[in-house]
Amino acid sequence: MEYSIHTDKKYGPLELVDVGRLADECAERWWNQTLCSVNDCVVRLGVLHGEFHWHKHDQEDEFFYVLEGKLYLDFDDRTVELVPRQGLVVPRGVPHRTRAPDRTVVLMIEAATVVPTGDPPAKQVAR
Repeated sequence: MEYSIHTDKKYGPLELVDVGRLADECAERWWNQTLCSVNDCVVRLGVLHGEFHWHKHDQEDEFFYVLEGKLYLDFDDRTVELVPRQGLVVPRGVPHRTRAPDRTVVLMIEAATVVPTGDPPAKQVAR
């Protein structure tokens, strides 16, 4: 699957961030857009449908918050299911994979230094 990942900041301070409009206009299966900066972090919007590859972030934690749909976070030893209004922090260094069986909209908050596709290489886990 191809990922459409945009790390440019779409909005600056005091600009209205219309998450709903951006999500509604997205027709791609796996799209990620950096919305804005908050201190040393970025807020990203993801519209997801399918599987991301296994990866990890050696130096940064990640927070996922589901707005619409259902997101699965796979780990070595378990899978966590997130539905709207639920979130989870993935600690730095933990191999993980995100999956969305249907179109899902999420917000992600992470350090501005994070590489969205992960740090090389993460342990592959057979499911």
